[in-house]
Amino acid sequence: MSGPGQGSATRQEIFQQPELWPTTLARVDEACTQLDLGKRLAGKRVLFTGAGTSAYAAHAASVAGAGSVAVPTTDLLIDAERHLAGVDVVVSLARSGGSPESAAVVERVRALRPDIFQLAITCNPQSALTRSALDGILFLDPRTNDRSLVMTSSFSNLVLAGQALLRRGAVGEGVDIGARHGQSLLPAIEDACRSVARAVRDRIVILSSSPLQAWGQEAGLKALEMTAGAFPVVTETFLGLRHGPMSFVRGDTLVIALLSSDPLRRLYEQDLLRELRAKRIGYLVGIADMGDPDGLFDAVIPAMAPRLPDELRTPFEIVAAQLFGYHLSLSKGIDPDNPSPGGVINRVVQGVTIHPARQS
Repeated sequence: MSGPGQGSATRQEIFQQPELWPTTLARVDEACTQLDLGKRLAGKRVLFTGAGTSAYAAHAASVAGAGSVAVPTTDLLIDAERHLAGVDVVVSLARSGGSPESAAVVERVRALRPDIFQLAITCNPQSALTRSALDGILFLDPRTNDRSLVMTSSFSNLVLAGQALLRRGAVGEGVDIGARHGQSLLPAIEDACRSVARAVRDRIVILSSSPLQAWGQEAGLKALEMTAGAFPVVTETFLGLRHGPMSFVRGDTLVIALLSSDPLRRLYEQDLLRELRAKRIGYLVGIADMGDPDGLFDAVIPAMAPRLPDELRTPFEIVAAQLFGYHLSLSKGIDPDNPSPGGVINRVVQGVTIHPARQS
């Protein structure tokens, strides 16, 4: 365990997640009642948006509902007309709500399409986003507003809140599993992640299949930002790896693979892993059921929810990627709470100038 000033906030924020997931569902239920969200969202085309990690949260939330889409605020701000075509609802996800793009996107959408219902889900009740032209705001438990530079509690709870707007019953069942078993699994997950972090030599590959691509992107970002870019990281789908990115994989490259809960997807994934094994490239680490008999991996990190539908697993399986990034950071002598002391990246993005929209 790290001491004060050496990742203590990050570790606490990772470990508190199973306790916070039920509070997010309660807050979603309250907001749905107050804002009549069931009626407002039923049969509507919903666009989820956010920046950075919140953009990955938006993607992970969107895959829970048929017809929902995700567009990063960093794209929506500069190309709003194209992305808003056919959209009925925009849901903005944000930890701090202080990124310049967050409020600017709300105002841009309002100017272009005043008919669109705009909802924000945020961890911070005092931000520029909450003072923008929204139709409703859903505030998460204040403990989700991570003190650490990196997003952990905020990510999983933003994803859960977005998913619950679309599939409350199924998400509730997932939270029951995560909250009940997550806390007891965390020590084993951490032990495995600590060991895997020691196995990293010079580069990392993160593999997942659709609809878990947002998990892969966020997992890669955690390894990258928590080590100040010390290790090159590639995130890819299992099937996509063959189409060029496999050239990145060397004999000792750490390959972390999240196995699908879907039997057909898993067959394709196992084929790729066997190919890597036959080529003798990659130190293969699976996030999988510990009882998996396939013998494909050099090491296994226990999956928290291996039997949930893939489109609902990201909030739970991201915990392993967070703990891996945390221990990788410590292995490099970096403080996970502040892995960028020189200010290359910041907790709230800086340096963005919002330019006036072009006149049509």
